[in-house]
Amino acid sequence: MKVKVISRSTDEFTRERGQDLQRVFHNFDPNLRTQEKAVEYQRALNAAKLDKIFARPFIGAMDGHIDAVSCMAKNPNYLKGIFSGSMDGDIRLWDIANRRTVCRFPVHQGAVKGLTASTDGRILVSCGTDCTVRLWNVPVATIMESGNMSDCSSEPQAVYMGENAYWAVDHQWSGDLFATAGAQVDIWNHNRSQPVSSFKWGTDSVISVRFNPGEPNLLATSASDRSIMLYDLRVSSPARKLIMRTKTNCISWNPMEPMNFTAANEDCNCYSYDARKLDEAKCVHKDHVSAVMDIDFSPTGREFVTGSYDRTVRIFQYNGGHSREIYHTKRMQRVFCVKFSCDASYVISGSDDTNLRLWKAKASEQLGVLLPREQRRHEYNEALKKRYKHLPEVKRIVRHRHLPKPIYKAGVP
Repeated sequence: MKVKVISRSTDEFTRERGQDLQRVFHNFDPNLRTQEKAVEYQRALNAAKLDKIFARPFIGAMDGHIDAVSCMAKNPNYLKGIFSGSMDGDIRLWDIANRRTVCRFPVHQGAVKGLTASTDGRILVSCGTDCTVRLWNVPVATIMESGNMSDCSSEPQAVYMGENAYWAVDHQWSGDLFATAGAQVDIWNHNRSQPVSSFKWGTDSVISVRFNPGEPNLLATSASDRSIMLYDLRVSSPARKLIMRTKTNCISWNPMEPMNFTAANEDCNCYSYDARKLDEAKCVHKDHVSAVMDIDFSPTGREFVTGSYDRTVRIFQYNGGHSREIYHTKRMQRVFCVKFSCDASYVISGSDDTNLRLWKAKASEQLGVLLPREQRRHEYNEALKKRYKHLPEVKRIVRHRHLPKPIYKAGVP
């Protein structure tokens, strides 16, 4: 006669240490777990509510400028460094981790309108309304870590004089050329005091310029005559021109899909285009209630951040018609510039109230090192919210945002 017995190893359920978790064995047979869907739905609901409870996106403000922050630039060689320029001509290098000024550069005679760093992060290029382009030596990371501000360069490496005010500057993603925007588009080399080449299409001023991350010789500009223009440095004439209904304040290329770019417009919207087909926008991103002043893509290419004249910062999915997040404070005024950090974890905004503000890219994200169990729990909660996002109650909680009263009233049709 055969007798069936239950046999198990003590190693499967015995804890090695007293503080270890007790192992629990589950039978996932759906016939035994008739309430599985209901339990998962309740967990998704709780995960959505917990996200709102722990949503604390604002990390801190960096104070030091005495006038409005007009432009910013990331340091590709140093994750924690960011440059900022203000309307009084002051340029600062910040340590984001410690939220302090590491280096101050001698001021322009007018407002600083554009900042960009070279590919290796050793040279900073600035331009402004004083008709000058200045090249600065950036302090190395060891000096930045030491916090000794006296080691910063006191004089620019080079000063290039122009005939008109400059409104923007951008550096090639790979190469030694940089472009300035003003009465015309000028292409410069680090070692030459005169432009290598110049482009002009129309009579109005060019207000923004951006090099393509995938093709170093391709750049996009926007002008005050409502146009968006594409230039190729390998030919002597402009390539394409697009006329919008209102002025475009800034352009940003998608780093993961270099053929696509998004334009921040005066009509409160952002428009995503394919550079190969400019007949119509791929996506229109709505939600701002005033002019969009600046835009910057995340290094992942899956989302971008915008800053607006309505005193808010919004984060959009690259293919989403509406923002997934809105950031605002009572003291923050009109936002002139925004940047994603190089690791896509943080957002930096510069506004009219002289402050730079540091935000989390995900409002409820837990800072610091996560234990493996915590990481798995967060991933499980995200999967639950994604699975039940179409249900009314979960959808209502996830979409809910507290808005300032002027913005709420302006957005109500």
